[in-house]
Amino acid sequence: MAKVSKKICLVGDFGVGKTSLIRRFVDRQFDDRYLSTVGVKISRKLVELDPSLPDIATSEVQLLIWDLEGRNKFKAIVPSYLQGARGAILVADISRPGTLRSLEEHLDQFCTINPKSKVMVALNKADLLNEGLPIDTSSLKAVDDHSQVVKRYFTSAKTGDQVDDLFVRLTYQMLRS
Repeated sequence: MAKVSKKICLVGDFGVGKTSLIRRFVDRQFDDRYLSTVGVKISRKLVELDPSLPDIATSEVQLLIWDLEGRNKFKAIVPSYLQGARGAILVADISRPGTLRSLEEHLDQFCTINPKSKVMVALNKADLLNEGLPIDTSSLKAVDDHSQVVKRYFTSAKTGDQVDDLFVRLTYQMLRS
């Protein structure tokens, strides 16, 4: 079976953990220090899929993972970075309600540019839920109901919880579409 490449973008406000999720998935590492992305950083990861899965014509996918800066000063150039993506992971920080509310705007922008792509939602820093942090996901109804959104995950880049599942499921969904 042939190896294919797919571009995915991680999109969300600053400080939600996009870089940390990528680092956990690609390098199996986590760092508590805040690492601000300037512009865009591209990582690669070879994902091996079960070839017996239905609708899969390849067992290896090279993911080109675009980590987009979340600050507003780059908002004008973000659309050019999003072009050509087959998938996206929208990331919010569950301890910051404003980042949950802005997911719909990020989703609209991504889907306008990539109307046939698949989207996953990562509610990151889920390890904070163990500390009793209340979370209100009522602002996510429009995001959850969007036709391009496949699934919502509670992730933790710190513990690694649900990180691999998030990326692998997105890879599988991109191949099926």
